[in-house]
Amino acid sequence: MSNIRDVAREAGVSVATVSRALSNPEKVSQASLNKVHSAIDKVGYRPNMLARSFRSAKSYAVVVLVPDITNPFFSQVIRSIEDRAQQKGYAVLLGDTRGVIEREKEYIRRVETRLADGVIQLRPDEPGKHTEVPDDIACVNACGCESTTGPRVRIDNRGAARAVVDYLISLGHRRIGVITGLKDNPHTVDRLAGYKEGLAAAGIEFDPSLLAEGDFTMWSGLNSAKQFCAMDDIPTALLCLNDEMAIGAMQTLKLHGLRVPEDISVTGFDDISYARYCDPSLTTVNQPAEEIGKRAMDMLLRLIEGEPLAQEESVLPAEFVIRKSTAVPRKKS
Repeated sequence: MSNIRDVAREAGVSVATVSRALSNPEKVSQASLNKVHSAIDKVGYRPNMLARSFRSAKSYAVVVLVPDITNPFFSQVIRSIEDRAQQKGYAVLLGDTRGVIEREKEYIRRVETRLADGVIQLRPDEPGKHTEVPDDIACVNACGCESTTGPRVRIDNRGAARAVVDYLISLGHRRIGVITGLKDNPHTVDRLAGYKEGLAAAGIEFDPSLLAEGDFTMWSGLNSAKQFCAMDDIPTALLCLNDEMAIGAMQTLKLHGLRVPEDISVTGFDDISYARYCDPSLTTVNQPAEEIGKRAMDMLLRLIEGEPLAQEESVLPAEFVIRKSTAVPRKKS
């Protein structure tokens, strides 16, 4: 069985450097970290994490709470969190809460009993809003909104939705329907506010009949789109508040004989991998999932180490991606 000396020899560094790379990777240069990790893989070394935990009184693990493990956007963020955690010598415990508060509380208890050192929340509410998280537990929200408090990473959901509406209006669309997420979801609240701002800026009156409530799943997009297909005066464009609902909606529109984008334009939000490969490819908002995960993990590690945060909120830029699902509205005969 290989040991730490074998790793040091293979990497061409000292035993002390290998030890620091495993226990305090932030104190080791990236070049040395790369050498150590490469050597660990080559010699098959497995550090004694239990002994390490006893010495430091840490578990070297974090819990990530995800409300829907099947959501492709959350999967992208989780992958980035895991990559960053591994670089820093931490393991990730994934808690699929399925939106059930009791399940979330159970995972929080794991942190209370020191089976993990901190929590990253992917539900847009702030950590602890529905669960009582002790003040001494490090918590970061990786998918925050304007209403989220505490350490958080987010994009400007309101501004991003406004940019989509501004673009649709610039094409000539004035009757723009929306498939929302659940009405009390903070992402829905912020994105819907951006939609209304865009309409108001163009002098277009908000019409509540053009809203259909979904739940961010593909099925809900497919089902909610039926509401618009039944209208005598269907919208010329649909703003869907995530990509899954947009992809589902396009299927329903096609089944009802509508062409996208010739008869109706469709936009999404998130830029999941399927967005560029669906037919037609989806115009959407790209959230920087990789950077969101990295930034959230870095913030959490600072909290775990008792270091002050330069700022509690990190707002990352989002990119509006124009593809083939949007076009100038067809003139009515």
